[in-house]
Amino acid sequence: MVDPDLVLVPSLGRPDEDEALAYALDAFPGADVILLAVVTPLDAPLSEGAVLERDEKRVERARRRSAALIESVADPETADRVRIEVAEGRPGTVVPRHAADRDVDHVVVYGHDGGSAGLVRRVLGRDVATTVVERTSRPVTVLK
Repeated sequence: MVDPDLVLVPSLGRPDEDEALAYALDAFPGADVILLAVVTPLDAPLSEGAVLERDEKRVERARRRSAALIESVADPETADRVRIEVAEGRPGTVVPRHAADRDVDHVVVYGHDGGSAGLVRRVLGRDVATTVVERTSRPVTVLK
């Protein structure tokens, strides 16, 4: 396998995303990383962080959340390799589309959704990681 030049890490506002970003930075030291802040539509069962917020500042909050994630994981040298992009939509649709549109070489995603809604999705086989693997033509690393 050729080392990737560009890696996509979704940021959904859920626990353990720091592990996915840290993994991407460590496992692919020569790659640039897109930290994709996904803003889930208000009609979705769960928005980012499992809370529906009804105001127009949701995109900026997602961007700040991702910036804080970079600060918590990356040292100044590796932080230069990460850029934040924001996309609105359901993660299972947005992440694969973004991977194709940006021609990323690899996707790193945390392996399960948290909370009771995540448990239901896992039982039904429809968690974000499963959907991303099924819909993405790029290699995907699923962390558990």
